[in-house]
Amino acid sequence: MALVSALFLTAQPVLAQQGDTMLVTPRGEILDYVPEAGEVTLRYDRQGRRVLINRYGEVVAYEVPATRQYDDQQQVRRYDPNRGWGYDRPGWGGQDDRGAITGTVPSSRLEPNRSVERQPLPEGPATSSLEDGSEQWEEPSALPSTKQSENMPAATPKTKLSREVVTALQVLLDREGFSPGVIDGRMGSNVEKALAAWEAASGETLDVSNPDSILQRLSLDGGLPFKQYEITPADAAGPYVAEIPSDYAQKAAMPALSYTSTSEKLAEQFHMDEDYLKAINPGVDFSIPGTVIKVVNPGANKRAEVTGIVANKRIKQVQAFDENGDMVAAYPATIGSSDTPSPSGTVTVERIALDPNYTYNPKINFQQGENRSVLTIPPGPNGPVGDVWIALSKPTYGIHGTPDPSKIGKTASHGCVRLTNWDARELAKMIKPGVIVQFVD
Repeated sequence: MALVSALFLTAQPVLAQQGDTMLVTPRGEILDYVPEAGEVTLRYDRQGRRVLINRYGEVVAYEVPATRQYDDQQQVRRYDPNRGWGYDRPGWGGQDDRGAITGTVPSSRLEPNRSVERQPLPEGPATSSLEDGSEQWEEPSALPSTKQSENMPAATPKTKLSREVVTALQVLLDREGFSPGVIDGRMGSNVEKALAAWEAASGETLDVSNPDSILQRLSLDGGLPFKQYEITPADAAGPYVAEIPSDYAQKAAMPALSYTSTSEKLAEQFHMDEDYLKAINPGVDFSIPGTVIKVVNPGANKRAEVTGIVANKRIKQVQAFDENGDMVAAYPATIGSSDTPSPSGTVTVERIALDPNYTYNPKINFQQGENRSVLTIPPGPNGPVGDVWIALSKPTYGIHGTPDPSKIGKTASHGCVRLTNWDARELAKMIKPGVIVQFVD
């Protein structure tokens, strides 16, 4: 079967229906069965058509218009993915498909709004405490039309890539401002989403199965994906803490929620998964100054003036747009949960705080452990909101960092939008109060 370059969305059931669309195989034949839910994944190709993909990444069928399958003389017409409909010809398929089962893919349904336990605004530099979480807010005007939308095509590799090649791809995307999340040498959904966003924004296509094409692009923008780094005395000195407790009362008693080790600090510095950093430096003691280690080379932060943000709940990605509606950056994100969903509609950025304190108030937040009192949790990269807080105009909601970067896009949050610390900092430097944030279901 053919392979398709498409964006993974969600596995959705495929229902047998008669209608204006039908399922057609890559050979142009009408699909003679309807796949069961769980057998296929729904994706989109570059022409916006919905495509059914099996677990091996192969195209099962395209969803196409079901009109005029036979002309007045009842001659069979077949569908070619590249050429559209045409009369039967050698190489286009087998037998007459009249009477075959047809089907269509139902549109995804929006989950109804539910009551939420709201996330607090942290206190600290450049922030102010929230009185009781009861402020009223007005929905601002909608985000200006953008040139890229939520259903972007993706570029899934046609062959299994080595960990080094995937790392190079992740570094390239990170440099371009289309974050793959933690750089770990693994081809997952965050990488696919980043590549899809980059291709949609740039209008270019990258052959990710060809390592030379990736390295050629890297050579023009920062050089090789790996480099050597000498651990400095400041790296080794910290300050570090022995561990980060899970209980918020214990967190509040600490002077700071700092890194727990040099390796954790360096992993975030170079946008890496800590386990991957250790894996490519076997036997290394990261606490010794002067030690030379191997790290990835992510490059400088993206620089742009962002005037609009889209928080796409379905694909778990935050997309940043400039005044022309061009996407200039994209980040994998954890956006709410079924129990504490993120807002819907449009809000604005109210203020931006780096290294903020965090105020836990069980009366307006989720219940954490046995804590019943208001707690002020000190700042630090391992704090509940990481080291960045971007407050939104809907009280208690924000875009923020995280103490667990490897879980971004893979777990739920308490209603807010969670990014890696480095992605949150990059975004924070490109925005200002008043920027519109639109939540898309």
